[in-house]
Amino acid sequence: MDNKFEIRAWQASARELVAVAAGREPASLVLRGVKWVNVQSREILPGQDLAIAAGRFAYCGSDASHCIGESTEVVDCDGLYAVPGFCDGHMHVESGMLTPARFAEAVIPHGTTTMFVDPHEIANVLGLHGVRLMHDEAIIQPVNMFVQMPSCAPSAPGLETPGAEITPVDVEEAMRWPGIVGLGEMMNFDGVAAGNPQLLAEIGSAQIAGKTVGGHYASPDLGLSFHAYLAAGPADDHEGTREIDAISRVRRGMRAMMRLGSAWYDVESQIKAVTERGIDPRNFILCTDDCHSGTLVDDGHMNRVIKHAINCGCDPLIAIQMATINTATHFGMERELGSIAPGRRADVVLTSDLSELPVLQVYARGIKIADRGELLVQTPRIAWPESARKSVKIGRPLAADDFRVQSPPGAKTVRARVIGVIENQAPTRALVEDLEVADGAVQGDASRDVCYLALVDRHRASGKIVNGFVGGFGYQGEMAIASTVAHDSHHMVVVGTDRENMALAANRLAETDGGVSVWRSGREIAQVRLPYAGLMSDRPAEQVATEAKMMNAAISACGCSLNNAFMQHSLLALAVIPELRISDMGLVDVTHFELTGLFVED
Repeated sequence: MDNKFEIRAWQASARELVAVAAGREPASLVLRGVKWVNVQSREILPGQDLAIAAGRFAYCGSDASHCIGESTEVVDCDGLYAVPGFCDGHMHVESGMLTPARFAEAVIPHGTTTMFVDPHEIANVLGLHGVRLMHDEAIIQPVNMFVQMPSCAPSAPGLETPGAEITPVDVEEAMRWPGIVGLGEMMNFDGVAAGNPQLLAEIGSAQIAGKTVGGHYASPDLGLSFHAYLAAGPADDHEGTREIDAISRVRRGMRAMMRLGSAWYDVESQIKAVTERGIDPRNFILCTDDCHSGTLVDDGHMNRVIKHAINCGCDPLIAIQMATINTATHFGMERELGSIAPGRRADVVLTSDLSELPVLQVYARGIKIADRGELLVQTPRIAWPESARKSVKIGRPLAADDFRVQSPPGAKTVRARVIGVIENQAPTRALVEDLEVADGAVQGDASRDVCYLALVDRHRASGKIVNGFVGGFGYQGEMAIASTVAHDSHHMVVVGTDRENMALAANRLAETDGGVSVWRSGREIAQVRLPYAGLMSDRPAEQVATEAKMMNAAISACGCSLNNAFMQHSLLALAVIPELRISDMGLVDVTHFELTGLFVED
């Protein structure tokens, strides 16, 4: 990375900062005449100057004339609001379908200067090696990309088989890496509540290292299991969907992370705890969790989340606090970032309106990195090994019969369990449908919105396929969609109305090293190429977004009207969020954390 973006520790910068603030040495940059959005005091201070040195704020006040020398760059901001760079408290780079460098490239023009990244997607494919690749690219970016060591690979032990596993030894090692700020979301909430020694050891390693433990309590049950989970030490949670979820968490010392991703709309219901109930907002944090490239390119990143919170009735200053100082404080970094104040990293967004948040200029570490949507810097990339590009191993070409669901002997109809997707939410419903049998095979029923569903092992070339059914997509005609993005174990998930098209889609991804493939009537109508671990691309976000838009259009052309249906596709195998999922071991009843049969016995 260009040395101008290296940030020295505060101790190494203290002498220079003091000298600039006192007027003995010149600042490198002065932003004059800003409206200082002070998230420390929740107020707007007009006519202020910000003097920057060593990549940090040295002086913030009414007149920085004493900080200006011959070498000082002075920018007349003409009354623009100066807002701290936006922070995303919980997110997965892989969900953007981009490598860390390309993800940073996409979000910088939207004002995001800090991200707390959990790379547990790649951990499930490539293990600790994959996490290290993500870490090494994240740490060299011109903005702050802090990595949380994934905690759960697999996320549901005994119910799924990932491509690789993360152990307590791996967690203990990663806690010593530079840039590791905590333990990623502890998804196996049932195991934690039961006192699983391995999970408690991982939490213990993070706590001993003084790191933050991320939470993930994906259950509406706020009874004893919830209290047991909290007692283990997770410090935040982004899985709440109701006002009571947010309130229950903050009352017990957790931070409630409210997410707005490409398909998760959980802010509006929870922020009422602040806007209507008057709960103290300091323990509320905004995040994205999962945003695909199309959202990043067309709609924004954290600026989009803040605007959404404001539109939900939140005071703009409080919404900005939830995406700046609250986030920094949660990770113990409030003396380092999250506010415009002396000593902090000089990460600033200049905007003309606090409600609409047009991002005019973005500064990171005192360097202008974006101007009116144009990226002004390069985001450095590492050399990804060939092994990261060859992760789709299905063992053999697949045929239509591989997706056949054999009926019980002599049956003419069966009662089958069906995964029911819910628009804009991560949970699913456990449905039961009466399905017809023809030639010994259970049939899908597009008239009742029931499609074939399959999970194909793509890690071990075993040829193993688990078949089932899914409802809620609205697909019609002969179609199929296959994806190697299948949280969290990231096998290949295939959904379709026609088994021939399912085989074609699955085989295509084996040929192209992963991604998403949509087929209709025997022809591929859209493809998103994701060759890195079958999850990401190193092409520019705009190119990936174009393919993603074509994918979404293809999904719509097949009859689906859901908002961001692909996100629902990608979670069909997520065996830690109720109610029903599919894994390489079978159907998973996530309410009881146990495998269950496809057919319901009378």
